[in-house]
Amino acid sequence: MKAQEIRDKSNEELQQMLQERQESLMRFRFNLVTGREENVRAARNARKDIARIKTILRERELGIQRKAK
Repeated sequence: MKAQEIRDKSNEELQQMLQERQESLMRFRFNLVTGREENVRAARNARKDIARIKTILRERELGIQRKAK
């Protein structure tokens, strides 16, 4: 997911997305251990999405405005 797509969402939507991505990362780890997961790149994508969401939430908390390219 792109950062601009995330910035277009409200704080409530971002909190919901963050929770969903964290849960999917937990499910991925469980499936990886049990041998049911084939897409090992999914964890990397989930971690990056979580980082993007947290960064944007923190920017909003501090009142930092980013300019679109």
